[in-house]
This record gives sequence, structure tokens and C-alpha cells, in this order.
Amino acid sequence: MTTSQARQEGAGAPGSSPAPGESGPAKAPRRRLAGIDVARGIAVIGMFCAHFDPDLLNPDSWLQQLVTGRSAALFALLAGVSIALLSGGGEPAEGRAMRARRVQIAVRAVLLFVLGLALTSLGTTVKEILTVYAVLFLLSIPLLRVRPLVLAVAAAVLAVAGPLASFALRGSVVPQTRTGVSPGWADLTSAQGALEVLKGILLTGTYPVLTWLPFLLAGLAIGRLDLRARTVRLTMALAGAVLASAAYAASWAAMNPLGGYARIAGNLGGGLDVEGVRLMTADSPGTVPVDDPGFLFISASHSGAPLEILAEIGVAMVVISVSLVVADRFPRAVVPLASVGALALTGYAGHIVVIWAIGIDRLTVLATETGYLPLVVLVVATMVLTTVWRRFLGRGPLEALLARLSTAAGSLVRP
Repeated sequence: MTTSQARQEGAGAPGSSPAPGESGPAKAPRRRLAGIDVARGIAVIGMFCAHFDPDLLNPDSWLQQLVTGRSAALFALLAGVSIALLSGGGEPAEGRAMRARRVQIAVRAVLLFVLGLALTSLGTTVKEILTVYAVLFLLSIPLLRVRPLVLAVAAAVLAVAGPLASFALRGSVVPQTRTGVSPGWADLTSAQGALEVLKGILLTGTYPVLTWLPFLLAGLAIGRLDLRARTVRLTMALAGAVLASAAYAASWAAMNPLGGYARIAGNLGGGLDVEGVRLMTADSPGTVPVDDPGFLFISASHSGAPLEILAEIGVAMVVISVSLVVADRFPRAVVPLASVGALALTGYAGHIVVIWAIGIDRLTVLATETGYLPLVVLVVATMVLTTVWRRFLGRGPLEALLARLSTAAGSLVRP
């Protein structure tokens, strides 16, 4: 790991600083975990791929199958990891230091929410994740001293209970006027619009909190572990691989040889066949349809079904474990990818601005004419720019803004 990486890990990749007024003997600062930056870089580039895929509208394209859903899930889980590291890692802060951390996280949440609204208001087709990311930040505040085992169990329980509750609420209590929608400034200009925003964030959006909270909890649990320990990395990789494999296998068995798709097709009628049902669920808007409980057994990306959530948590565990090992063994080789991860917020917001600046119609034409070239240019340019920026200027512009404002707010906390 290089000297420039020797900074404590921060939430959402904006970097962090010691808690203002932290009492007790000074602790030697621990080096930044480059592997977490690498994993976050993978998540960001995965979202680039999902949005710049020349076969974007085909949910069966190899690139969509690889990155859609999994990248956003990894990004959300890493929010929990970063929050845990920001608040002390395996030794959570106490007293004034912890209160300062809570204030910092709350301020970052507000800023992320505002940024998310602004990005949605650009009018691109990207379903931004930052507004829900912000709510997850807020929900983490009372959980900062919860033990890792409790967090892990809660994540597993909510991975099943959350989708079941969502299915029940959307089917009988909460009318689904809009699904898979990200909130923008215009939605907050009326009471009805604000209620729709709240409903979307909690229940019916692309990233509803009810089914995305397990990713945060799993990330918090992982961030409390000793991620520098070889046994922790190996155990996490094996557990993640088993979890993902079991969840995907269970979903495949339930929907194919056990007749899940066929049963749903028969119940829905209307000439719908098995392939039609599969395609209907291949590109979900964040929630499963409430027409049939069989939909709860799918594992399609962004479906919000239990097996999808468990599988994507498992995939994220493997990615994080491998990233930690690779970053330690090949520190120079991972610098470009780690730089994307260290400037993840700037990179994520930047790629949405690029889509807005080019225009979705023009981008579609470019993708049709040149295939993967726009995606390759974006990825390479992002790696180069973030590497140079980090080398000479440190934190990215958005990361620096969040760090500066949140640290200033944290410094106001009194003993």
C-alpha cells in the first residue's frame, strides 16, 4: 500500500478525519484499506457498464447479466462497511468521539440526498441510488455500537422478512401508482409529491429501503471485523461463495424444474408462457409483481426478492475479500481501480453528468455505431483522471466537500 493510501477509511469514499475532541491516548492511525477502495471501484465501474452497455435494453445481454443489480448492491453494502470503519472499525468509538461520528454521518446523509435529487433532476434515464444511500446512512446512526453477529443475523432476517412485508404492503395496503422511480426536486413541490417520494424511497422505488436495508446491515457487520486478518478474508470469501451459490441454485430450482415460471404463467393467463414470465421478471423495477407469490422465488436483478438479496450479499462478500487480498499483494497494479473507488462519489455523479451532457439519444446512436467504445473511453478516462487527481490533490471534489462540512459539524459536538 502506498503512502498516499495511508488514511483512515471513510463513509462513501470521501475520506475521514479523527473525531473532533476525541479523548484518551492518541492511537496510531491505521493505513487506509486499499482493498475497500478497489471493491468500491468495481462497483462504480459496474454501474458505468450497466448504463453504457450498447445492449442496454436487453436484460439478457451478457454485460447486463453480469453487472446489473450486483454493482448497486455492492455499492450499498460498502456504505455499511465504510460507515463501520469511519466509526472505529473493530473498536467502535465512544463518548464524544462517537457522537461526533454520528453527526458527521447525518450531515453526509443530508448532502447525499440533495445531490441525489439534483442528479435525478437532470432528466437522464439513470435511476440514481444516492437518495436511498442517504436514508441508509441515517438508519445506520443508531446501529453504530451493535455487535457484528447481531447485525449479520438482522441482515439475514430482513433479507427474507423485508421482501415479504413489501409484497404484502404493496398488494393490499399501499397503492402502486409509480414503481421504479427515483425522486427529483419537482417531486417535493407538493404534499402529494412528497408522499410519493417517501413511498418510493421506503417501498416502491428502484432501491426501496425495506429491501435494501439488509445490504447496509451486512456491510456494518463486515466493517466491524478485522479485515486485515487472513482468516477473516478467507472465511468471508468462502461464506459468500456458499451463500450466493445456494441462493441462485434455490431460485433456479424453484422457478424451473419445480415449475415456478409455469405456475405463474398459468395463474396470470392472457396467453403468457414460461419465457414471457421470465422476461417479465428479468428487468425488475426494484420490486417483484404482486400478482403471484411465486415471484418471491426469483433472483433477477433489482427484483427485491429474498434469494436475490441473499445472493448479492454473497457476491459482495466474495468481491470484497478478493479485493482486499489483491490490493495487498499487487498495490501498484490496483492504483487506478482503487483511485476510482476513493473518488467514488465524484465518479458516480460525474458519469450521470456525462450522460446528461451527451444526451441519451446521442449516446444511443454512439453505442449503436461504435459498440463498447463509449464505455471503454469512460472507464479509461475515469481511471486516469481519478488517479491523477488523487495523486496530486487527494480527495475528490465531492468527497472533500462532504468531509469538510461533516467534519465541521462534528467539531461542534461538546463533551
